[in-house]
This record gives sequence, C-alpha cells and structure tokens, in this order.
Amino acid sequence: MLAIERRSFPTPWSLAMFVLELSKPSGICLAASTPDGLVGYLVCSRYADVWHLMNVAVVPERRRGRVASTLLIELLQRAGADARYTLEVRTSNDAAIAMYEGFGFRPAGKRPRYYHDNGEDALIMWLEPAAVSA
Repeated sequence: MLAIERRSFPTPWSLAMFVLELSKPSGICLAASTPDGLVGYLVCSRYADVWHLMNVAVVPERRRGRVASTLLIELLQRAGADARYTLEVRTSNDAAIAMYEGFGFRPAGKRPRYYHDNGEDALIMWLEPAAVSA
C-alpha cells in the first residue's frame, strides 16, 4: 500500500496514518489485487451517519482500467443502500471528479488551500442515498 500511495500522491499518507485508519472497527478498507500483487485500495471511515471516503489509489499502470470503480461499487454494496458519503478531491483531478460524478456524487463546495503540497483547493462531494446509480 505504501508503495502505491507514494506513487499516487504528492503528500502520501504515512504508515501511522494507514495503521490508524485500518484499525478503526467501523471503517471499510478494500484492496484490489491481481496474481502480480496489489493494484489498488480504498479506505473509508464512518462518522455518525456519514461515510467519509478518505483514500483511493491505483497503481499508475492500471489507472482508467475500472479498478477504482470496482472498489467503489464494492464499498456502496457493503455500506448499504441508505448510506451517505462525502469526500474531498483535488479540483484539478478531472478524471476522479468525472468518476465520482458517474456514481452520483455531486459537488457541494470547496475547501480553500486544502492540499498542503501546493495549496490547491479541494472539491467537496456528497452522495445521498437516492442518487446511488452505480
């Protein structure tokens, strides 16, 4: 996971951050693998009645190959039909935004200068139960 994380993000999560999130009993953590090894993962935490999609990463060679979409489909199935979700995504990450919109996520505002590496804004997105269409 750490190798994929480092290849995917300018400011990757630390081992301690992964340990913290993976140890939460209310979270959902999913992995996608092939016979060659891990190709992607998803980390989602539950806060009260909302699921917060914390991290989705796919090895660069497998991006746009539906790995992230498959992980999201599994998350939606596991969390249930009445679940609500939120996430933050870089405003420049058009591919991820389009994928999330395809699942019914809708923009709900921005977090100014959210990303510490370059001060980029984050787009806040929400998925409400009635919008689930994956």
